[in-house]
Amino acid sequence: MKRRLLSLLREDEEFRYAVAGLLGLDTILLELKALREDFNEHVKLEEKRWEENEKRWEEAYRRFERIEEELRALREESVRLRLDFNKLYEQVNRRLDSFERKLIALGARWGVESEEAFREAMKGILERILGTAMVERWTYFDSEGEVFGHPAQVEVDLLIRDGVHVLVEVKASVSDADVAKLWRVGRLYEKATGVKPRLVIVSPFVDERAIKLAGELGVEVYAET
Repeated sequence: MKRRLLSLLREDEEFRYAVAGLLGLDTILLELKALREDFNEHVKLEEKRWEENEKRWEEAYRRFERIEEELRALREESVRLRLDFNKLYEQVNRRLDSFERKLIALGARWGVESEEAFREAMKGILERILGTAMVERWTYFDSEGEVFGHPAQVEVDLLIRDGVHVLVEVKASVSDADVAKLWRVGRLYEKATGVKPRLVIVSPFVDERAIKLAGELGVEVYAET
């Protein structure tokens, strides 16, 4: 009988609960069963959350790798840009040094440093080129913005010799923009006075593009030093 009872307790769950109920243990067993089921559900939920967190970490790691690659590319590009900048800086410095040497030489020759003083010093050369000493200043208000693209006061040196009107630009250096500007001033002068002027630029330093443009626009360039 004893062995039979022990066998039933081990093998027959309903019998166990019946005996437990008689002993007052059925409530405890039911609670333990429910607790075990809750625990198993919690374990499954945590496993699912852990899997989701692993996916998030993997995605974050991939993003970090992409960011690291982009930063590496930016660093390489930054190095290339710095090298290009250094080359450009050296080229600009060489050009500035060359230009500065020319200005220093001119300053030493005429004892001048400012642009205005330089223009005054160049008048002797201008008179030798154009064969006149009468230099006036033509001033005109460009209400339609022919020269600068907006209404502005325009000033230029004017020489009149034997009925020929000559607009002269005397500068320490001349770029293609200076040539284009004088050409526009010439158009404005012709429009205002009805006389087509001769356009002349005098400078010791004229950019190659300025020389090319001057040839296309009919502007005379004298690079006297």
